[in-house]
Amino acid sequence: MAVICAIIFCGGGLGLTGCSRTEEAAEEGEAVRQEDGRENETVNAVRFDRTLDGYQPLKDKYKFYFTYKMVHPWWDAVAIGMEDAAKQYEEMGIMISYEYLAPNVVSAQDQILRLREASGREFDVMGVDVADVEAVTPVINELMADGHKIMTFSSSDAAKEDGCRRIAYVGNTHNYEDGAALAESLCEKLAYRGQIAVLVGTKGAPCHEERAQGVQEVIAEYPDMEIVELAYDEDSVENAYLLAKTFLESHEELAGIVCCNMSNPVGAARAVIEAGREEKIVIVGMDHDQEALHYLRDGIIYALGIQDCYSIGFDTVQVAVKIADGQLPGTIYPEKTEEATTIIYQDSAGAILQMLYGEID
Repeated sequence: MAVICAIIFCGGGLGLTGCSRTEEAAEEGEAVRQEDGRENETVNAVRFDRTLDGYQPLKDKYKFYFTYKMVHPWWDAVAIGMEDAAKQYEEMGIMISYEYLAPNVVSAQDQILRLREASGREFDVMGVDVADVEAVTPVINELMADGHKIMTFSSSDAAKEDGCRRIAYVGNTHNYEDGAALAESLCEKLAYRGQIAVLVGTKGAPCHEERAQGVQEVIAEYPDMEIVELAYDEDSVENAYLLAKTFLESHEELAGIVCCNMSNPVGAARAVIEAGREEKIVIVGMDHDQEALHYLRDGIIYALGIQDCYSIGFDTVQVAVKIADGQLPGTIYPEKTEEATTIIYQDSAGAILQMLYGEID
């Protein structure tokens, strides 16, 4: 049996009901927006029907180390994909053991310490979901120079263009586009008029910063729209709630809130409900938090961008095996393995809740 080391689960569990997404979305990894004629929305959102790609590993045992930004339900979904890939390798007689660990609060310094500690324990490959590109890149480069094999995964890469010498990345390669798509959805809903607040997440985290950039550039295209507040909540529901509460108190004409991570749509929705302004504030945000999906179903949140976390985890293990075998990006696997994001709306919330959490209305 494959040894699955130190996988931390918190929050609601995700179901494993089978589904598949369109070939185009799978190949392109783009943000898919389907507000009209959305019968395939649920199909596009998350794939649970993944199978290994046919590559024949060169060894019968592998040992990996993966560290990510923080303990959070988003990464629990990634872990399920990792575990299923490891089980499929086990069926081939190949044993995959790995550690999957993170701090309770995002910290680039904690991430650096974890990587340095792991570097002394003879892992075949180390993977990191980069908390801060500027802080973590030099450490990745140092470890690579010492002969370690490093990859990035999840939603935050430190790329070649950032000066990082990591071998490959698996995850969301279109965070800017996701932010832009959510902002465009909000603008359309508001008829391109109104004051907007933005909750970003963790300062320095590439995925959050890139989404926020996409949001800002879309809003700037419309002369009757304005971003009146932008704040970092450190991926905390409570911080997002407090910040959103301040936005609402400070801006009586606030029309919308754009949320750039999985925690802040929940905090924003709680604040809007408390203020009794559900009918006046349009909220858009990211990902599959169960409470956020309830708010989407109930019309409190207008749209959510659902990332295929399961595929991120599944493909991370597949790429790690190839890296461990000394295979470099090219014909066998790409330098960046793209995973899809699907923008969903109220009429798809029930189906997503059933697929991911087993909820039936």
